Amino acid sequence: MTNETNGILIVDKPQGITSARVISRIKRISGINKIGHTGTLDPMATGIMICTINRATRLSRFFLASPKKYVAVLKLGVETDTLDATGRIVATHQIDTVSEHAVVAACKQFEGEIDQIPPAYSALKHNGVPLYKYARQGTPVIKPARKVMISHIKIIDINLPEVRFEVRCSSGTYIRTLCADIGNTLGCGGHLTELKRTECGGFGMQDAIPLTDIESHQSLESFKNRLIPMSDALSEMTSYVADNSLMEKIKYGKSISLTDIDIDIQTEIQSDIRAIGKDADNAFIKIINDKNQLLAVLNPDESNDRYNYCCVFHNP
Repeated sequence: MTNETNGILIVDKPQGITSARVISRIKRISGINKIGHTGTLDPMATGIMICTINRATRLSRFFLASPKKYVAVLKLGVETDTLDATGRIVATHQIDTVSEHAVVAACKQFEGEIDQIPPAYSALKHNGVPLYKYARQGTPVIKPARKVMISHIKIIDINLPEVRFEVRCSSGTYIRTLCADIGNTLGCGGHLTELKRTECGGFGMQDAIPLTDIESHQSLESFKNRLIPMSDALSEMTSYVADNSLMEKIKYGKSISLTDIDIDIQTEIQSDIRAIGKDADNAFIKIINDKNQLLAVLNPDESNDRYNYCCVFHNP
């Protein structure tokens, strides 16, 4: 396994296929033994999918909770059962009295932390069964509202009945639910007609490769220069260059005390925790060697004066 190519692949997902299908098509390429992704996109959606290749699949958890940015199109006056353009029209309303000013004001109401009810047609599970299966059987299950964060909604263009906007939000936010809620606030209903994920996990469209370009390669080796190294992919994580003693401990899975790592790193981690509002359980440090190869990801456990191993790559 020492010659295995590992890294992060940023895919520009096309419209009309599932995220699972994207993974299936990429996995056919020689040299890809394992592949995962860090956030499902609906079939109608396009844009960024973060795919983890080979040993990098063990890093997936660190991208799941990252904020996302989307460009979406809301069509006012038409409601569907799925809250998007793939569904059945269930109601139509006049929008003659809806002004551009009212649209802007309605969108502003959804900025900040809000309660959002997940759509009945979604992959969320109830008793182990995806919600969309209940909905298709005519017995939809409504999950309780949950907190999501909408950092901003920026109107790009208003050409009624359509509104194109950019939204930055927390993981777990449903943009089609947001569209329906904005339509309900305006009193005319609405649904999502286009969706493109433009940022995720610190990556943007400039990092993304079209799926057709990826599939044109017969082997991973032929486009490994397009993979993002595991250490670089964790760009927002505090890093520490290991000395020989620390590398030896990591190689053999020995206990790592807080004093094995420079005290300044502890200060930096604590600063990061305060800045992002997370608890210590979600604070991580990446250990690299002098070649910027990822050796391990650790989590500080101050109560026991040590670091806990999250994942180890002692032979990069």
